[in-house]
Amino acid sequence: MELDWYLSLSAVLFTIGVIGVLTRKNAIVVFMCAELMLNSVNLTLVSFSAQHGDVHGQILVFFSLCVAAAEAAVGLAIIIAIFRNHLTVDISQINLLRW
Repeated sequence: MELDWYLSLSAVLFTIGVIGVLTRKNAIVVFMCAELMLNSVNLTLVSFSAQHGDVHGQILVFFSLCVAAAEAAVGLAIIIAIFRNHLTVDISQINLLRW
């Protein structure tokens, strides 16, 4: 397959992620859309790396996936803590900075 197909798929996935982050109110869905954007960037890096025959992009994606796994664990822990305190994961009803 050509590079254009991978870049088009990555652009569609990133657009879906941005729309999800901007329009959804559920914290878990927003979190999943942010992960979708991160994975679309990883797809772009891998496709450019394969196109140029260089492994540096794939190594960067490996480290990015490691950071994303740690971020997912911490992010879900924060979402669970917020749910235990406020009994909701609706972003519009959670005001953590308000006294």
